[in-house]
Amino acid sequence: MMLALLLALGTTIVVDPAGPVRTLTAALALARPGDRIEVQRGTYREPMIVVGGRVEITGEGGPVFEGGAHSTFEVTADSVVIRGLILQHVLPSATEDRAAVLLRDVRGCRIEDNEIRGAFFGIYVMRSTNCVIAGNRLRGPRGAGSASGNGIHVWQSSGMIVRDNTVMGHRDGIYFEFVRAAEVADNLVVENSRYGLHFMRSDSCSYAGNRFERNGAGVAVMYSTGVVMAGNRFERNRGGSAYGLLLKEISDAVVRRNRFSGNTVGLYLEDSNRNLVEGNTFRGNGWAVKVLANASDNRFTGNLFEGNSFDASTNSRTASSSFDHNWWDRYRGYDLDRDGLGDVPYSPVRLFSLVAEQHKPALILLRSPFVDLLDAAERLMPMLTPEALADRHPLMRRPR
Repeated sequence: MMLALLLALGTTIVVDPAGPVRTLTAALALARPGDRIEVQRGTYREPMIVVGGRVEITGEGGPVFEGGAHSTFEVTADSVVIRGLILQHVLPSATEDRAAVLLRDVRGCRIEDNEIRGAFFGIYVMRSTNCVIAGNRLRGPRGAGSASGNGIHVWQSSGMIVRDNTVMGHRDGIYFEFVRAAEVADNLVVENSRYGLHFMRSDSCSYAGNRFERNGAGVAVMYSTGVVMAGNRFERNRGGSAYGLLLKEISDAVVRRNRFSGNTVGLYLEDSNRNLVEGNTFRGNGWAVKVLANASDNRFTGNLFEGNSFDASTNSRTASSSFDHNWWDRYRGYDLDRDGLGDVPYSPVRLFSLVAEQHKPALILLRSPFVDLLDAAERLMPMLTPEALADRHPLMRRPR
């Protein structure tokens, strides 16, 4: 009875360069389902390590696993835990997606508190369910730029939790495709060469409390429904094609209580419909919001717009999206009935923004008296700016 209980609880196998079990591969050959493998400090150079049984692999003192022309770990068993390791130097490839950790067709695995340096792909998940990727620190290959793979790459999976990771120096920091019901929370994603977060065809996912900063093209969310993005920070994503957040062919999403600051474009909507943009802060962006004519029935309410070169812009006078109950630092209206709402509507689309949309070199005139005169004339006799995008009830007091 006692022996059966001990076997059920599992045993601990110690891997030590100076001990009887000197490689993780040898430890896996000895392990039974439920065993714990404790890897001591040292540098380990092994062929690709295939984890085909339910084990917990834990590093003590920061053991280093050197990669090469192959993935370092390939996990094919459910409920595997990999924690506390340093994985480095997975070489790039044009024919295969090599990763420091590759999860393939598994359930309930946990990849936690590891450090991944200079790997082509950091953590690659395919066709897996209910796995947790948390507390890892990933830095892509130095100088690789767009030739590197993605930091955390998830494909055709569901129920994933990606939390508290730091990802920098990869192509895309976090990449999702064909993923359902995933949670991405409290990650720091900075200085990736393309997108901080890039996901496509991934429905019913939530993104909360993340910070996306100084990524080449910002964050792109495409071809998905039912997405919730709340409490994130999109900061200093700058460039000719850079956005804090790009929504393309997105419907029925919620963008709530996020902060957009210092971006070329804070929020860009293209062919996206019925989305709620509520309670966000847009501060110090080039364009706070760009809403194209093919983006319909989007609702902006309770947002704060401050210090942006352009609060809103569009490419057409016809628009079906709406602004209501937002606070604008440029609003100069009055509130005679003291209900906290301006008695005069505010049009956030400046006439010069329409000119700049069609002729980018005109931006050199942005701070000139000519532009101030143009805006003043449009306020007195509005003829060209889209009336549909006017805020009928602008807030007189800054929202909290």
